[in-house]
Amino acid sequence: MIKPEKIENIYINREVSWLQFNARVLQEAEDEDVPLIERLRFLGIFSNNLDEFFKVRYATVKRIVEAGKGGKSELGGVKASALLEEITQIVIKQQSESLKILNVIQKKLESENIFIINETQINKEQHKFIKNYFIQKVSPALVTIVLNEFVKLPNLKDSAAYLAVNMVLKNNKNQYALIEISKAMDRFVVLPKQDDKNYIIMVDDLLRYCLDDIFNIFDYNSITAHMIKITRDGELDLESDLSKSFIEKISDSVKDRQIGDPVRFVYDKTIDKDTLQYFMTKMDIENTDSIIPGGRYHNRRDYMRFPSLGRKDLLYDEIEALPIKGLSLENSIFSEIAKKDYLLYAPYHTFSYIVKFLREAALDPAVKTIKITIYRLAQISHVASALINAAKNGKKVTVSIEIRARFDEQANIDYAEQMEQEGVNLLFGVPGLKVHSKMCVIEREEKNKIVRYGFISTGNFNESTARIYTDYTLFTSNQKILKDINKVFSFFDTNYRVYRYKHIIKSPHYTKSAFFKLIDKEIQNVREGKPAYIRLKMNSMSSYKMIDKLYEASRAGVKIQLIIRGLCCLIPGQKGMSENIEVISVIDKFLEHTRLLVFCNNNDPKVYISSADWMTRNIENRVEVSCPIYDEEIKQELIDTYNICWSDNVKARIIDKNQNNKYKRNNKPKVRSQFETYNYYKNKQ
Repeated sequence: MIKPEKIENIYINREVSWLQFNARVLQEAEDEDVPLIERLRFLGIFSNNLDEFFKVRYATVKRIVEAGKGGKSELGGVKASALLEEITQIVIKQQSESLKILNVIQKKLESENIFIINETQINKEQHKFIKNYFIQKVSPALVTIVLNEFVKLPNLKDSAAYLAVNMVLKNNKNQYALIEISKAMDRFVVLPKQDDKNYIIMVDDLLRYCLDDIFNIFDYNSITAHMIKITRDGELDLESDLSKSFIEKISDSVKDRQIGDPVRFVYDKTIDKDTLQYFMTKMDIENTDSIIPGGRYHNRRDYMRFPSLGRKDLLYDEIEALPIKGLSLENSIFSEIAKKDYLLYAPYHTFSYIVKFLREAALDPAVKTIKITIYRLAQISHVASALINAAKNGKKVTVSIEIRARFDEQANIDYAEQMEQEGVNLLFGVPGLKVHSKMCVIEREEKNKIVRYGFISTGNFNESTARIYTDYTLFTSNQKILKDINKVFSFFDTNYRVYRYKHIIKSPHYTKSAFFKLIDKEIQNVREGKPAYIRLKMNSMSSYKMIDKLYEASRAGVKIQLIIRGLCCLIPGQKGMSENIEVISVIDKFLEHTRLLVFCNNNDPKVYISSADWMTRNIENRVEVSCPIYDEEIKQELIDTYNICWSDNVKARIIDKNQNNKYKRNNKPKVRSQFETYNYYKNKQ
């Protein structure tokens, strides 16, 4: 039997795998069966993902190179400098593909009487509207910097878009300037409808049309404006200043991120060489940096907010979020949960149950304490409002809020300050660990004793993302589980102690060992001729230790099915190593965010939902919770929905060593798992 160490490549590089995940997002933009405006929005998601990739992953590899390290151990056997070059080439190719897809979509929009015009296509009627719009909406927010040898170019903001302006003056000298495209401006300006035709102009082109209005004090022969964008290292650099609070250090670090080291420079490839060189010199960008030639428009993430124009026929049909069977929003949730557990599967079920539960707790005189972990809140959060309401009603409310949630730090800081002012007891996690677990425990006095109620989730308690992210939330009054959950909150206070848990599995102390034990049981069973399988669903898998354990199980003969939405460093289907492992990825209307783990256990399945992916950070550097499912009805429900997803032959892609994102196709009836899952719950009503 071949041992994995004798196979040259036993892992897929993490960064390359992530880029192939983003290629699957791009496939959705290319898919003609996806509604037209939704295709544009997938282009926006692709672009937004790429921005975050450069801020985080590319920046990490770049730091390894700059530190003079090879990086092979950290990067799965790939030399860091070679990886940077490979990433750049993949991104250039993907950017080129995305531009071709955008051109196709725009032509199809025109067949639907939706025209995205530029500054050269404006007619007389539109001229008047645009000039007025510029004066009223754009000019007040405009930041324009005229450059010369005495004016130092300010630090360009991370991922903001700028127009690099070159004026050729009458004396044949070049005068350069920079226009910042502010986030306060709507990127897409809807023009007045004409003859049943919709017209949209991007604010970039509106600015080009109004260049004379902006620079009319200059006497020039010609003027051009090309877009440039810089992406900066997104790592937080925390100060060691003991006089500052933790929240102050995070806040200052978030501000410093705007002047972090550049990791990517994107420019309009039609810009003339002299202008490009001038701005690169001013920004101290070298040709050795990641320089990506792009199209006329950057920040295509803004396509996520492309106006719908009232064209519902060009959008996905909105689904009506369903009630949970047997759990009424009109009755006391406490009284219902006291009888049995319930599972909320967003967005198929309404998120309102979580808000209702917290609001009920805020008003209930019998409720004494509420403890909850928060990772990312909605911009307008009813969850936060309910917790503040509870504090005002005299409940002891404890919130562990993670103010290091990447790119949401400032939003969480703002909510933390608001809650603290209203009397909520705030915890800022554990030194050296992010708190990524999603859990709540409520203590209620009943007949002179304390009874616990609560919920454990795979996703954030966020009303906005709950409409587009798929996540499980278990409502329970199981006192044994909630006693364990309560211990996690005790760990936040006394994190020098390692608590023991009888039911939940917690990172960083137990996740690896507990799941190794479950995998070992499957290995033992298959060797004894008993039924054995492992079925996992999660966002990402990059922990080599966990992957090696799955390889071991595969070699023993355990059948393993993995549904991994994002990056996956495991290579399935390799003889002598992983021939019993299959991997698929589903990208569709909703973002697959659930984490589910099913172990055969001799046909008495052990089932867990979890906040943790199988990544090193989730296992070793975060507080995560995996929760067992004891209710047989819910256990079967989770297995059913897993099987629906595994049966997907419309939106599932096969993950293999070739990383070509081939669609899973077969002769069976078509199963589009997200739609089938909704029907599954609809039929339960």
